[in-house]
Amino acid sequence: MYNNAGLSLEQAPPLSVVLRFFITASVFGIGVGLLLLIFGANVFDASTKEARIITHLLALGVMASFMLGALFQMLPVIAGVVLKAPTKKAMFVHVAFTLGVIMISVAFWTSNPLFFALAALFLGGSLLHATAIMIVNLLKLPSHSSSSKGMLFALGAFMITILLGLYLLLVLGGYHDGAWYASVKQAHYAFGLFGWVSTLIIAISFQVIEMFFVTPKYPEWIQKYLIMIISILLLISPFAQPIMIALPLILYAGYTLHRLSQRKRPTSDASVWFWRFGMGLLILSMLLYIADMGALTYITFIFFATSIVFAMVYKIVPFLVWFHLSNQGYMSAPLMFDIIPPKRVKWHFYLHVGTLIMWALSSYHDGFVTIASLLVILSFGYLLYHLISAIKIYRYTQKHSEKISW
Repeated sequence: MYNNAGLSLEQAPPLSVVLRFFITASVFGIGVGLLLLIFGANVFDASTKEARIITHLLALGVMASFMLGALFQMLPVIAGVVLKAPTKKAMFVHVAFTLGVIMISVAFWTSNPLFFALAALFLGGSLLHATAIMIVNLLKLPSHSSSSKGMLFALGAFMITILLGLYLLLVLGGYHDGAWYASVKQAHYAFGLFGWVSTLIIAISFQVIEMFFVTPKYPEWIQKYLIMIISILLLISPFAQPIMIALPLILYAGYTLHRLSQRKRPTSDASVWFWRFGMGLLILSMLLYIADMGALTYITFIFFATSIVFAMVYKIVPFLVWFHLSNQGYMSAPLMFDIIPPKRVKWHFYLHVGTLIMWALSSYHDGFVTIASLLVILSFGYLLYHLISAIKIYRYTQKHSEKISW
C-alpha cells in the first residue's frame, strides 16, 4: 500500500505522532470497561448519565483517538498531504483533546456548568483545530482520488458533529436556552455515526482493501457517488426515513465482502477476518436500525467500527515500525510479522467476537454485563500490550542494532 502511494520518510510523520493517539484510545477503552463494571445495566438506558459517559468515551476517547491517529498517517499515504510540523500539531491536539474527553465525562457525572464549559473549550479547540488543518491541506491538492474526496466529506461531517456537540454542551451547562436541543441532538448522532465514522471508513477502504488484500477495485460509480449520496441524505435527514440512510451502507458492506472474497492471495490473515466481521456487523446494524431495535443497533454499530479500527491498527503499526527502522538504515530491522505476530492478532479476533456476544446477551439479561465488561478490558488491554511491545522492539533495535554504512 505505502509503496504504491510513494511514501517517503520525509513525508511520514514520526512514529510517536500516530502511536500517541492509538495508545490513548486503548487506555480509554480499558477505562470504558472499568466504568461498565461500575455502571452495570444503567448504560442501556440512554437517558442516564452513565449512558452518556460511556457513549462519549467510546465515540471520542476510543474512536476519535484511533481515527485522528490514523489520519495523521493516512493523509500523506492516501492523499499525498504533507502536514507541516506534525509533532507539534499532534501534541497540541492530543493533550487538549484528552483533557476534553476527561472534562466531558466529569461534566456528565456532576452536571457542573464549569466542566461543560471546559469540555467545550478543550474539545472544540482541539478537534476544530485538527479538522481545519486537515481540510485546508486536502483542499490545496491539485487533484483528488476517491479516497481524498471521501476524507473531505468525512472531515466536513466531523466538523458539523463537533459544532452540534458544542451547542449541546452549552445547553447542558445552562449557557443557552436549548430551544433546538432535541433536533440538534438527533443530528449530532447522525452526523457522528454515519457522516464521520462510516464515511471515513468507506473513504479509506477504497484504497486499503485493494492494496492490503490484492482485490479488484470497487466499481467506479460507488467510489464517485456513494459518500456523496450518504452526505446528502444526512443533510436532509429530518425528512429521510432510516431505510434511506441504511441502504447505501448495506450496499457498501455487501460490495466489500464480495471484494474480499476475490482476493488474489487468499492467505489466512486475521485482519481480513476483522474486515469481514465488521462488514457483516454493519449490515446487521443497519437492518436493526431500520427495525428500530435500539440498544442492539448501537452495540452492533460500535463493534463494526472497532472491528475495522483493530484491522487497520494491526496493519499500520507493524508496517510503521519496520518502515521507520529500515529507512533509518538499521541492518536488523524486524519483519512486520515479528513485531505483532499474526497468531496473536487471531486471538484478539476471537476475543472481540466473544465480547460482542456477551454484550448482545447483556442487552437482554443483566447477568452478562460483568463478563462483557471484563472482556472489554481484556480486549483493549491486549491491544495496548501489542502497541507497547511494538514500541519496545523499535527502541531496542535503535539501541542495539548497527546501521548500514553507505
